[in-house]
Amino acid sequence: MLELGVFDGTYFKNDYIDFKEDVFVSQKNLFLEEASQPMSVWLEKGWITEEDPLGWFQWYTRYYYGRRIPKLDDWQIKRWRSFTARHSAQVKKNAGGDISKRIKQRQALLHWGADPIPDIDIENKFEFLKKSK
Repeated sequence: MLELGVFDGTYFKNDYIDFKEDVFVSQKNLFLEEASQPMSVWLEKGWITEEDPLGWFQWYTRYYYGRRIPKLDDWQIKRWRSFTARHSAQVKKNAGGDISKRIKQRQALLHWGADPIPDIDIENKFEFLKKSK
């Protein structure tokens, strides 16, 4: 996600964390610049929790490294499944393998750590996306 281009090279536009010093982060979003919503929207929608005040990505990294909070984990996993299923299906149905179509949805899928090119059947999608930058 970070290497291909999410969060416009920063996490929440430098409001909280800038990953550039810790890991390689692309300076631009892969598909669509300025695709992220501001944190105010995340707060309004109830997507921010006390445990993870930086949202889904923070939850995901903590979950990946072994933290478990069953109720929170179930909620986040359901959100991920619902989002990725809906948007992957729309990309598959409407983009037909044209990487220039459905770019907002492709960027959103990448933000969620999901396959942003579900309509393209190739062996190494990561390398394909790196070359398309």
